Amino acid sequence: MIGEDRLVQFKGCHHKGASTIVLRGANNHILDEAERSIHDALCVLTQAVENSRFIYGGGNSEINCANAIYELAKKESGKQSLAIEAFANALRELPLIVCENAGLDASELVTELRSKISNGFVDSGIDVINKSIGNMKELGIMECLKVKYTAIKSAAEAAEQILRVDDIIKCAPRRREE
Repeated sequence: MIGEDRLVQFKGCHHKGASTIVLRGANNHILDEAERSIHDALCVLTQAVENSRFIYGGGNSEINCANAIYELAKKESGKQSLAIEAFANALRELPLIVCENAGLDASELVTELRSKISNGFVDSGIDVINKSIGNMKELGIMECLKVKYTAIKSAAEAAEQILRVDDIIKCAPRRREE
């Protein structure tokens, strides 16, 4: 029994082919959010099994990508250079968000991470447990490459669509009739 619900649990099965996750929450909103989170985690797990290529986590990939994009921006001129540089700045915001969500001093840690990576410590990343910069290889903090690639590609496509907007039409507010 869980609460008022009766459940059947099978133990000792030699060939386990399926698992069940039981969700309980105070209301439907919390249950829906938990279900979405589990679905997202299972999708990431599926991608990790299908494509076993990983990259370092803890903001490492974002800082390295941003550095490479900054180098590309230096080779361009005009508005293209500004757009490329803005995308690199957006990538650098992601480790800041990770730090803020963990309750850490975001600006201090991210500037330290940028410095370490620039000085040749390419395996460095944010270790939120120890509240410092750590070696992601030694700590085993990895992210699925395909998931990260898809996220960055989607962000780039969204930014490009926003930049392609050539005009915004504003309508005058409707008059209230008494």
